[in-house]
Amino acid sequence: MFSRVLVANRGEIAVRVIRALHELEIEAVAIYSTADKDSMHVRLADRAVAVGPAPASQSYLNIPSVIAAAATTGCEAIHPGYGFLSENPAFVAACEDNSIVFVGPTADVMARMGDKVQAKAELARADVPLVPGSDHAVELAEAHELAAELGYPILLKAAAGGGGKGMRIVDGEDELEGDFRTAAAEADAAFGDASLYVEKLVRPARHVEVQVLADAHGGVLTLGERECSIQRRHQKLIEESPSPGVTPETRDAMEAAVARAAKMIGYRNAGTFEFLLGPDQSFYFIELNARLQVEHPVTELVTGIDLVREQLRIASGEHLAVTGRAERSGHAIEIRINAEDPTRDFAPAPGLITGFRPPLGPGIRLDTFVEAGYTVPPFYDSLLGKLAVWDEDRAAAISRSLRALGELSLTGVATTQELSIQILRSEQFASGRYSTSFLEDSGNRLAVAAE
Repeated sequence: MFSRVLVANRGEIAVRVIRALHELEIEAVAIYSTADKDSMHVRLADRAVAVGPAPASQSYLNIPSVIAAAATTGCEAIHPGYGFLSENPAFVAACEDNSIVFVGPTADVMARMGDKVQAKAELARADVPLVPGSDHAVELAEAHELAAELGYPILLKAAAGGGGKGMRIVDGEDELEGDFRTAAAEADAAFGDASLYVEKLVRPARHVEVQVLADAHGGVLTLGERECSIQRRHQKLIEESPSPGVTPETRDAMEAAVARAAKMIGYRNAGTFEFLLGPDQSFYFIELNARLQVEHPVTELVTGIDLVREQLRIASGEHLAVTGRAERSGHAIEIRINAEDPTRDFAPAPGLITGFRPPLGPGIRLDTFVEAGYTVPPFYDSLLGKLAVWDEDRAAAISRSLRALGELSLTGVATTQELSIQILRSEQFASGRYSTSFLEDSGNRLAVAAE
């Protein structure tokens, strides 16, 4: 096992990883921008290194600065968290060039899976179902041809990244040219690559993902699925496990497909295979997130497995203690608390947190980095924390989540807390019969109710 690891991130995930390192008696080295010099992750780490000014491009995304911080402090490994450099093959290669272990997959696997078109081709060879669409990046003329063949609506997606960037739903031919140019420009701005590919839009659909761990010795462990259909602008707000929309037979088939694919592509460390699930239980691979996911706590709660500690053990060369399918019990729900104003189309809401009191009690976990007196900077993601709740069944988990949200007190900035309460109280969520269009269909009504 390692003796010193650099955490190449900020916010709640940096705090989460530092705590796991300390539980394994590993020294943690933090990095920080000038905007984060007083942040919690800096104080919790054993050492901290400034890597640049506030803009992420000059600090957390600055590969030479991050590598130098690890090298000068004698770190043996780097944990990237999620976001920033976590899925950047050039960063992984830089770690390898400097004899630093990257806690994640290899640069080769990450590059292959980061190219959505190549990833789909490799998953097809593993006999994983795919959404009908292009098998390569397309120009506008070919997009017109494919759309006519597939039938509208279609989905334009960036070939080089995810998170809703460079993604557009096109409902008819008269919209295609404008949406194509807009999506390409957004993809180029976000990923430095304007390439797009086309998929048939599955609607209504659920967004379901399967967590996997794989070691360097061929061992693979699947840890069940997470339901991620409550989204705004293709970014998740509430996740749960197990999914109320997946039958046992579909779950078996999805986990078998993921295990098969992980072995075929030579995957290593933690990863998440994302799928669209149709009303008839048909499922289609959409992408592989070659990193830890924001919503990993729900999987940890139902399996009892600490994914960050497992990541570190795998990266140090250890075998997985268990392979196959992880045992799981109960039901877990995660609610993201974002500094956003739902009444203003989820506009970011940076500012001073004047008061903070976390919920307590059995089955409650809050991963956060905020505290009273902390100023939320305008430079980064709006995520303040993740409230994760476990109970014996789904109904009890919903009730416990509502109790925890009611106890949570966070004042000074607008957040998604009240909107989450309205979602959990809705008939659609309670019944489990919802899809990725949930907020689109009822978001305005819920936002008004949350005011």
